[in-house]
Amino acid sequence: MRIKNVHERPLPMDEAAAAALLDSISSDDDRLWPARDWPAMRFDRPLAVGAKGGHGPIRYEVVKYEPGRRVVFAFDPRGPETRGFDGTHTFELIAERGRVRLRHAIDMETSLGAALRWYLVIEPLHDALVEDAFDRAEGVKRGKWSWRVRALRWWMKRSHTEPRERPAVTAR
Repeated sequence: MRIKNVHERPLPMDEAAAAALLDSISSDDDRLWPARDWPAMRFDRPLAVGAKGGHGPIRYEVVKYEPGRRVVFAFDPRGPETRGFDGTHTFELIAERGRVRLRHAIDMETSLGAALRWYLVIEPLHDALVEDAFDRAEGVKRGKWSWRVRALRWWMKRSHTEPRERPAVTAR
């Protein structure tokens, strides 16, 4: 099943500032990724072709990097939440008539099970995360998450945490 998901937003900055924003992805000074509210994007090395990592359980590798213009990540089809995903997600800057537009696009083929996982769980979380990243890039206050996103975040937090410690038993 083919899945395409595209988000775009004009940015209130010149091309040089937008390029610096894009190139900061996954660095200690990341000004795009909303790591305060979402799992941080981390790689095994600085942003470059071949860097492997992801965010939370979503695993991918940098397969194309044009500094200041575009970063293309290929999903790891063996990752815990990306099993069955064969494709890419991309952050790209598009210059047009003195303005800069930020685009994030997913383009992938999936198995039926992966498509169901995408539509039921991952897509609403992904869409909220990307919009939060765009809010951060634009320098505006994050909007409210939908009830569905809040419920999924609660469920994910509960289901992906370490087991709680058992209370200590006191001898009598």
